[in-house]
Amino acid sequence: MRIATWNVNSILAHEDQVLDWIESERPDVVCLQETKVVDQAFPEDGFGDLGYDVVFFGQPRYNGVAIASRAEIRDVFRGFPGESDTDDRRIIGATIEDIQVLSVYVPNGQTLDSPQYPNKLTWLARLRTLLEPHARADVPLVVAGDFNVAPADEDVWDIEAFRGATHVSPPEREAFSQLLDLGLTDALRHFQGSDKRLYTFWDYQARAFERDRGMRIDHMLISPPLLQRATGCFVDRAARAADKRSDHAPVVLDLST
Repeated sequence: MRIATWNVNSILAHEDQVLDWIESERPDVVCLQETKVVDQAFPEDGFGDLGYDVVFFGQPRYNGVAIASRAEIRDVFRGFPGESDTDDRRIIGATIEDIQVLSVYVPNGQTLDSPQYPNKLTWLARLRTLLEPHARADVPLVVAGDFNVAPADEDVWDIEAFRGATHVSPPEREAFSQLLDLGLTDALRHFQGSDKRLYTFWDYQARAFERDRGMRIDHMLISPPLLQRATGCFVDRAARAADKRSDHAPVVLDLST
């Protein structure tokens, strides 16, 4: 079984790229973030033509998450409990086969002195609260998406270039660590090692991809039952290099059946 996560930076702008990649790679499940489209305009038919069911939770111009699957999608939830229609649309979850799958798009935080920064920390704390009973119950669980956190210095191309910025600040890294404390494993680091420089995002500016000036902010967190089934996890850099590309690359997790 193959599960992928990808911040597509507008599903409408990059629909052909995303669908071509899905058709080529045939993942069983795809978690998407930053879809940037209202639900009524989500290109559902394109996924259906490839044999995928898809559920989504979006808004115009910003945010938005989705899950596509070749198997039946059940028990869908959208947003945190108690959220209103005016809240950002950043989380969607479902059950696929025996696995609980969450697609998340964590707030960026902007700058350390922005009001959005404490909101980001609050959002991560709410995610931990949501995950805790499921993680503690030792069920097959994958939390995939753009966390907007680079957990370690090796996850950015030059830590000195990020001093005093979001994504690498100690409170953000601590919030990410608290998710792992639930018993979840960072699948990419588990398979690729702790000291290898791995990136999933490269800015469009200053030829960042060509110069490999990236960040690892897209993650696949898995519970112990999935870790036992996991056989590999990698970044598909070729998707970032393609024409009409997102500024993120997919992260792909392989599981035994």
